Amino acid sequence: MIKRIQINSTRRCEMIDITPQVAEAVREAGIDEGLCTVYCPHTTGAVTVNEGADPDVAADILARLERLAPPDAGYRHAEGNSDAHIKAALVGPSVTIPVENGRPVLGTWQRIFFCEFDGPRTRRILVTTI
Repeated sequence: MIKRIQINSTRRCEMIDITPQVAEAVREAGIDEGLCTVYCPHTTGAVTVNEGADPDVAADILARLERLAPPDAGYRHAEGNSDAHIKAALVGPSVTIPVENGRPVLGTWQRIFFCEFDGPRTRRILVTTI
């Protein structure tokens, strides 16, 4: 089953916790055990699993990515968002999470994040359960 989740980002770069939407997609799929893949079909967005209890973690990740790929580094790509493409390539387009008892299996502090690198935009994320 594939469920599409719509996300509206509000800043150029941000990490948005989509854990509740992913958990709902898994619940709607009705599987007890299996796998859940969360995929971003956008070249300037990404998906990751990381700590969600302390917002400073997301801020630190975004700050480091900004230093690795600053927006004004003289890129050749004419659209002006090469830094967003680089950040998305570094983080990656998807994560696969085990499902147990009808729920995504995450560690105590783990959350699922959509990473926006070229916002604000309306995005979609695909959640596939098997």
